Amino acid sequence: MPIRPFVENILVLGQSTLATAVTEEMKKRRRYRILDLKEPGEGGRVYKDGVPFLGSMEHGLRTIPQTHRIIVAFSERRGRLPIDALLNAKRQGIAIEDGVHLYERLTGKLALDQLQPSHLIFSPTLCRGSFYAVLQRILSVLLAVIGLILSAPLFAGIALLIKRGSEGPVFFVQERIGKDGRKFSLVKFRTMRPVDRRSSEWVKDNGDRITPVGRWLRRFRLDELPQLFNVLLGHMNLIGPRPHPASNYDLFMRNIPFYAFRTTVQPGITGWAQVRYGYANDLKEEIEKMRYDLYYIKYHSVRLDIEIVFRTIAVVVLGKESPRPKSLPRSGPRFDEQTDAA
Repeated sequence: MPIRPFVENILVLGQSTLATAVTEEMKKRRRYRILDLKEPGEGGRVYKDGVPFLGSMEHGLRTIPQTHRIIVAFSERRGRLPIDALLNAKRQGIAIEDGVHLYERLTGKLALDQLQPSHLIFSPTLCRGSFYAVLQRILSVLLAVIGLILSAPLFAGIALLIKRGSEGPVFFVQERIGKDGRKFSLVKFRTMRPVDRRSSEWVKDNGDRITPVGRWLRRFRLDELPQLFNVLLGHMNLIGPRPHPASNYDLFMRNIPFYAFRTTVQPGITGWAQVRYGYANDLKEEIEKMRYDLYYIKYHSVRLDIEIVFRTIAVVVLGKESPRPKSLPRSGPRFDEQTDAA
Protein backbone atom coordinates (compact mmCIF):
# COMPACT_ATOMS: atom_id res chain seq x y z
CA MET A 1 0.00 0.00 0.00
CA PRO A 2 1.51 3.37 -0.97
CA ILE A 3 2.32 5.69 1.89
CA ARG A 4 0.77 9.15 1.66
CA PRO A 5 2.89 11.83 3.36
CA PHE A 6 1.33 14.28 5.82
CA VAL A 7 -1.82 12.17 6.32
CA GLU A 8 -3.61 12.31 9.67
CA ASN A 9 -5.27 9.18 11.05
CA ILE A 10 -8.62 10.34 12.48
CA LEU A 11 -10.70 8.31 14.92
CA VAL A 12 -14.36 9.43 14.92
CA LEU A 13 -16.39 8.56 18.03
CA GLY A 14 -20.16 8.34 17.70
CA GLN A 15 -22.76 7.30 15.14
CA SER A 16 -24.70 10.58 15.07
CA THR A 17 -25.57 12.67 12.04
CA LEU A 18 -22.88 15.08 13.23
CA ALA A 19 -20.32 12.24 13.03
CA THR A 20 -21.58 11.39 9.54
CA ALA A 21 -21.35 15.00 8.36
CA VAL A 22 -17.85 15.46 9.79
CA THR A 23 -16.69 12.17 8.28
CA GLU A 24 -18.04 13.07 4.84
CA GLU A 25 -16.26 16.43 4.96
CA MET A 26 -12.94 14.83 5.93
CA LYS A 27 -13.22 12.20 3.21
CA LYS A 28 -13.08 14.98 0.62
CA ARG A 29 -9.61 15.93 1.82
CA ARG A 30 -6.63 13.71 1.06
CA ARG A 31 -4.84 14.71 4.25
CA TYR A 32 -7.26 12.66 6.42
CA ARG A 33 -7.56 8.87 6.82
CA ILE A 34 -10.80 8.06 8.67
CA LEU A 35 -10.98 5.50 11.50
CA ASP A 36 -14.66 5.06 12.39
CA LEU A 37 -15.92 3.62 15.72
CA LYS A 38 -19.21 3.01 17.48
CA GLU A 39 -19.76 3.89 21.11
CA PRO A 40 -17.07 2.73 23.56
CA GLY A 41 -17.57 -0.64 25.19
CA GLU A 42 -19.70 -1.97 22.34
CA GLY A 43 -18.87 -3.70 19.11
CA GLY A 44 -18.31 -1.17 16.38
CA ARG A 45 -16.74 -0.42 13.05
CA VAL A 46 -13.13 0.61 12.81
CA TYR A 47 -11.89 1.53 9.34
CA LYS A 48 -8.23 1.39 8.55
CA ASP A 49 -7.61 2.30 4.93
CA GLY A 50 -11.17 1.21 4.13
CA VAL A 51 -10.88 -2.24 5.79
CA PRO A 52 -13.41 -2.71 8.65
CA PHE A 53 -12.99 -4.77 11.80
CA LEU A 54 -14.76 -4.90 15.17
CA GLY A 55 -13.51 -3.19 18.26
CA SER A 56 -13.92 -0.67 21.04
CA MET A 57 -12.13 2.64 21.33
CA GLU A 58 -9.46 1.17 23.60
CA HIS A 59 -8.99 -1.73 21.19
CA GLY A 60 -8.81 0.69 18.29
CA LEU A 61 -6.14 2.81 19.97
CA ARG A 62 -4.06 -0.27 20.78
CA THR A 63 -4.50 -1.90 17.39
CA ILE A 64 -4.32 1.01 14.98
CA PRO A 65 -0.85 2.56 14.97
CA GLN A 66 -0.31 6.30 14.86
CA THR A 67 -3.79 7.63 15.64
CA HIS A 68 -3.21 11.39 15.41
CA ARG A 69 -6.60 12.87 16.31
CA ILE A 70 -9.84 11.78 17.98
CA ILE A 71 -13.10 13.51 17.04
CA VAL A 72 -15.83 13.35 19.69
CA ALA A 73 -19.14 13.47 17.81
CA PHE A 74 -21.78 12.02 20.15
CA SER A 75 -25.19 13.66 19.97
CA GLU A 76 -25.55 13.00 23.72
CA ARG A 77 -22.41 12.84 25.84
CA ARG A 78 -23.82 12.21 29.31
CA GLY A 79 -22.88 8.71 30.40
CA ARG A 80 -21.28 7.96 27.04
CA LEU A 81 -18.04 9.94 27.03
CA PRO A 82 -15.08 7.57 27.61
CA ILE A 83 -13.23 9.90 29.99
CA ASP A 84 -10.44 7.49 31.01
CA ALA A 85 -9.73 6.41 27.44
CA LEU A 86 -9.66 10.02 26.21
CA LEU A 87 -7.33 11.08 29.06
CA ASN A 88 -5.05 8.17 28.24
CA ALA A 89 -5.07 9.17 24.57
CA LYS A 90 -4.26 12.74 25.54
CA ARG A 91 -1.25 11.51 27.54
CA GLN A 92 -0.09 9.70 24.42
CA GLY A 93 -0.05 13.03 22.54
CA ILE A 94 -3.20 12.36 20.52
CA ALA A 95 -5.19 15.52 19.75
CA ILE A 96 -8.82 15.52 20.98
CA GLU A 97 -11.30 17.74 19.12
CA ASP A 98 -15.00 18.45 19.48
CA GLY A 99 -17.00 17.40 16.42
CA VAL A 100 -18.93 20.68 16.33
CA HIS A 101 -15.74 22.74 16.24
CA LEU A 102 -14.22 20.54 13.53
CA TYR A 103 -17.39 20.85 11.44
CA GLU A 104 -17.09 24.63 11.66
CA ARG A 105 -13.44 24.55 10.66
CA LEU A 106 -14.03 22.30 7.66
CA THR A 107 -17.19 23.89 6.26
CA GLY A 108 -16.98 27.58 7.19
CA LYS A 109 -20.41 27.42 8.86
CA LEU A 110 -21.84 26.54 12.26
CA ALA A 111 -23.60 23.28 13.09
CA LEU A 112 -26.70 25.25 14.00
CA ASP A 113 -28.97 22.37 15.05
CA GLN A 114 -26.26 20.82 17.22
CA LEU A 115 -25.21 24.13 18.73
CA GLN A 116 -25.70 24.39 22.48
CA PRO A 117 -26.04 27.77 24.22
CA SER A 118 -22.76 26.98 26.02
CA HIS A 119 -20.92 27.00 22.66
CA LEU A 120 -21.88 30.66 22.30
CA ILE A 121 -21.71 31.66 25.96
CA PHE A 122 -18.12 30.47 26.36
CA SER A 123 -16.91 31.51 22.91
CA PRO A 124 -13.98 33.91 23.46
CA THR A 125 -14.44 35.61 20.07
CA LEU A 126 -18.22 36.06 19.85
CA CYS A 127 -19.52 39.61 20.45
CA ARG A 128 -16.22 40.92 21.77
CA GLY A 129 -15.24 44.50 21.07
CA SER A 130 -12.06 44.79 19.08
CA PHE A 131 -9.72 47.26 17.44
CA TYR A 132 -10.47 45.53 14.15
CA ALA A 133 -14.15 46.52 14.35
CA VAL A 134 -13.08 50.18 14.50
CA LEU A 135 -10.58 49.67 11.67
CA GLN A 136 -13.23 47.92 9.59
CA ARG A 137 -15.57 50.88 10.03
CA ILE A 138 -12.90 53.41 9.00
CA LEU A 139 -11.97 51.37 5.92
CA SER A 140 -15.64 50.95 4.97
CA VAL A 141 -16.23 54.72 5.01
CA LEU A 142 -13.01 55.47 3.14
CA LEU A 143 -13.69 52.89 0.42
CA ALA A 144 -17.34 53.97 0.14
CA VAL A 145 -16.26 57.56 -0.58
CA ILE A 146 -13.75 56.38 -3.21
CA GLY A 147 -16.35 54.03 -4.70
CA LEU A 148 -18.98 56.75 -5.01
CA ILE A 149 -16.54 59.14 -6.70
CA LEU A 150 -15.31 56.53 -9.20
CA SER A 151 -18.75 55.15 -9.98
CA ALA A 152 -20.54 58.50 -10.42
CA PRO A 153 -20.65 58.15 -14.26
CA LEU A 154 -21.90 54.57 -13.84
CA PHE A 155 -24.69 55.78 -11.53
CA ALA A 156 -25.88 58.18 -14.25
CA GLY A 157 -25.79 55.51 -16.96
CA ILE A 158 -27.65 52.95 -14.85
CA ALA A 159 -30.30 55.52 -13.85
CA LEU A 160 -30.91 56.31 -17.53
CA LEU A 161 -31.25 52.61 -18.44
CA ILE A 162 -33.72 52.00 -15.62
CA LYS A 163 -35.92 54.95 -16.61
CA ARG A 164 -35.92 53.93 -20.27
CA GLY A 165 -36.49 50.25 -19.48
CA SER A 166 -39.65 50.49 -17.35
CA GLU A 167 -41.89 52.92 -15.52
CA GLY A 168 -41.14 53.67 -11.91
CA PRO A 169 -38.47 55.23 -9.70
CA VAL A 170 -34.76 54.71 -10.23
CA PHE A 171 -34.16 53.60 -6.66
CA PHE A 172 -35.78 50.91 -4.57
CA VAL A 173 -35.97 51.79 -0.86
CA GLN A 174 -36.80 49.14 1.72
CA GLU A 175 -36.81 49.02 5.50
CA ARG A 176 -34.12 46.64 6.76
CA ILE A 177 -32.82 45.50 10.15
CA GLY A 178 -29.40 46.78 11.17
CA LYS A 179 -27.10 46.48 14.17
CA ASP A 180 -28.87 45.93 17.51
CA GLY A 181 -32.14 45.42 15.66
CA ARG A 182 -32.46 49.06 14.56
CA LYS A 183 -34.39 49.71 11.36
CA PHE A 184 -32.99 51.74 8.47
CA SER A 185 -33.88 52.48 4.85
CA LEU A 186 -31.71 50.49 2.45
CA VAL A 187 -31.27 51.94 -1.06
CA LYS A 188 -30.76 49.86 -4.23
CA PHE A 189 -31.25 50.41 -7.93
CA ARG A 190 -34.73 49.21 -8.85
CA THR A 191 -34.65 45.89 -10.71
CA MET A 192 -38.36 44.96 -10.66
CA ARG A 193 -41.60 46.46 -11.90
CA PRO A 194 -43.36 48.24 -9.02
CA VAL A 195 -46.45 46.66 -7.45
CA ASP A 196 -48.78 47.84 -4.72
CA ARG A 197 -48.25 44.69 -2.66
CA ARG A 198 -45.62 41.93 -2.88
CA SER A 199 -46.48 38.29 -2.21
CA SER A 200 -43.25 37.85 -0.21
CA GLU A 201 -39.74 39.21 0.11
CA TRP A 202 -38.15 36.23 -1.67
CA VAL A 203 -37.02 36.50 -5.29
CA LYS A 204 -38.66 33.21 -6.31
CA ASP A 205 -42.10 34.78 -5.67
CA ASN A 206 -41.25 37.93 -7.59
CA GLY A 207 -39.12 36.63 -10.47
CA ASP A 208 -41.71 37.54 -13.08
CA ARG A 209 -41.38 41.20 -12.08
CA ILE A 210 -37.66 41.46 -12.83
CA THR A 211 -37.02 43.80 -15.76
CA PRO A 212 -34.46 43.05 -18.53
CA VAL A 213 -32.22 45.83 -17.19
CA GLY A 214 -32.81 44.60 -13.65
CA ARG A 215 -31.74 41.07 -14.56
CA TRP A 216 -28.45 42.44 -15.92
CA LEU A 217 -27.92 44.61 -12.84
CA ARG A 218 -28.56 41.65 -10.53
CA ARG A 219 -26.19 39.41 -12.46
CA PHE A 220 -23.24 41.74 -11.89
CA ARG A 221 -24.50 43.00 -8.48
CA LEU A 222 -24.61 46.58 -9.78
CA ASP A 223 -28.01 47.09 -8.12
CA GLU A 224 -26.15 47.10 -4.78
CA LEU A 225 -24.03 50.20 -5.57
CA PRO A 226 -26.37 52.78 -3.93
CA GLN A 227 -25.79 51.02 -0.60
CA LEU A 228 -22.48 52.89 -0.49
CA PHE A 229 -24.63 55.78 0.78
CA ASN A 230 -25.90 53.51 3.57
CA VAL A 231 -22.28 52.86 4.49
CA LEU A 232 -21.58 56.60 4.77
CA LEU A 233 -24.71 57.09 6.88
CA GLY A 234 -23.51 54.47 9.38
CA HIS A 235 -26.17 51.87 8.60
CA MET A 236 -23.77 49.32 7.11
CA ASN A 237 -20.16 48.34 6.50
CA LEU A 238 -18.79 47.01 3.25
CA ILE A 239 -18.53 43.52 4.78
CA GLY A 240 -20.97 41.88 7.15
CA PRO A 241 -24.16 39.80 7.19
CA ARG A 242 -26.68 41.04 4.60
CA PRO A 243 -29.44 43.08 6.34
CA HIS A 244 -32.81 41.32 6.24
CA PRO A 245 -36.12 43.02 5.40
CA ALA A 246 -37.87 44.28 8.53
CA SER A 247 -41.04 42.46 7.43
CA ASN A 248 -39.27 39.10 7.90
CA TYR A 249 -37.68 39.93 11.25
CA ASP A 250 -40.35 38.38 13.52
CA LEU A 251 -40.56 35.26 11.32
CA PHE A 252 -36.82 34.72 11.54
CA MET A 253 -36.70 35.41 15.29
CA ARG A 254 -39.32 32.69 15.85
CA ASN A 255 -37.84 30.06 13.55
CA ILE A 256 -34.06 30.48 13.28
CA PRO A 257 -31.99 29.43 16.31
CA PHE A 258 -29.82 32.19 17.82
CA TYR A 259 -31.04 34.65 15.18
CA ALA A 260 -30.64 37.60 17.59
CA PHE A 261 -26.84 37.21 17.37
CA ARG A 262 -27.04 38.26 13.72
CA THR A 263 -27.67 41.87 14.79
CA THR A 264 -24.64 42.04 17.08
CA VAL A 265 -22.45 43.21 14.18
CA GLN A 266 -22.90 45.85 11.50
CA PRO A 267 -24.56 44.45 8.35
CA GLY A 268 -22.68 44.66 5.06
CA ILE A 269 -23.05 45.03 1.31
CA THR A 270 -21.36 41.66 0.91
CA GLY A 271 -20.68 38.93 3.42
CA TRP A 272 -19.54 35.37 4.12
CA ALA A 273 -23.01 33.86 3.64
CA GLN A 274 -23.53 35.83 0.44
CA VAL A 275 -20.34 34.61 -1.24
CA ARG A 276 -20.59 31.04 0.07
CA TYR A 277 -24.32 30.44 -0.42
CA GLY A 278 -25.87 33.25 -2.45
CA TYR A 279 -29.52 34.27 -2.26
CA ALA A 280 -32.09 32.45 -0.13
CA ASN A 281 -35.59 31.80 -1.43
CA ASP A 282 -37.42 30.34 1.57
CA LEU A 283 -37.11 29.89 5.31
CA LYS A 284 -35.14 26.65 5.00
CA GLU A 285 -32.52 28.37 2.88
CA GLU A 286 -32.40 31.34 5.26
CA ILE A 287 -31.59 28.90 8.07
CA GLU A 288 -28.76 27.47 5.97
CA LYS A 289 -27.40 30.96 5.30
CA MET A 290 -27.59 31.66 9.02
CA ARG A 291 -24.98 28.93 9.56
CA TYR A 292 -22.52 31.00 7.50
CA ASP A 293 -23.53 34.31 9.07
CA LEU A 294 -22.94 32.97 12.59
CA TYR A 295 -19.58 31.58 11.51
CA TYR A 296 -18.56 35.05 10.32
CA ILE A 297 -19.82 36.68 13.51
CA LYS A 298 -17.91 34.17 15.62
CA TYR A 299 -14.65 34.18 13.66
CA HIS A 300 -14.55 37.51 11.76
CA SER A 301 -10.99 38.61 11.06
CA VAL A 302 -8.80 40.38 8.53
CA ARG A 303 -8.09 37.08 6.76
CA LEU A 304 -11.79 36.24 6.48
CA ASP A 305 -12.67 39.71 5.17
CA ILE A 306 -9.93 39.51 2.53
CA GLU A 307 -11.32 36.15 1.36
CA ILE A 308 -14.82 37.67 1.16
CA VAL A 309 -13.47 40.56 -0.95
CA PHE A 310 -11.79 38.20 -3.44
CA ARG A 311 -14.84 35.94 -3.65
CA THR A 312 -17.07 38.99 -4.22
CA ILE A 313 -14.82 40.29 -6.98
CA ALA A 314 -14.97 36.86 -8.65
CA VAL A 315 -18.80 36.86 -8.51
CA VAL A 316 -19.03 40.41 -9.90
CA VAL A 317 -16.47 39.89 -12.68
CA LEU A 318 -17.86 36.52 -13.77
CA GLY A 319 -21.47 37.57 -13.31
CA LYS A 320 -22.32 34.20 -11.77
CA GLU A 321 -24.30 33.16 -8.72
CA SER A 322 -22.21 32.37 -5.65
CA PRO A 323 -21.38 28.64 -5.76
CA ARG A 324 -23.33 26.63 -3.18
CA PRO A 325 -21.74 23.67 -1.42
CA LYS A 326 -22.65 20.45 -3.23
CA SER A 327 -21.77 18.07 -0.45
CA LEU A 328 -24.86 18.54 1.69
CA PRO A 329 -28.52 19.41 1.16
CA ARG A 330 -29.30 23.12 1.18
CA SER A 331 -30.78 22.83 4.63
CA GLY A 332 -27.58 21.23 5.93
CA PRO A 333 -27.44 18.13 8.10
CA ARG A 334 -30.27 17.96 10.63
CA PHE A 335 -28.27 17.07 13.71
CA ASP A 336 -31.39 16.91 15.88
CA GLU A 337 -33.10 14.16 13.86
CA GLN A 338 -31.04 11.22 15.08
CA THR A 339 -29.19 10.19 18.20
CA ASP A 340 -26.11 7.98 18.41
CA ALA A 341 -26.86 4.42 17.43
CA ALA A 342 -27.06 1.99 20.30
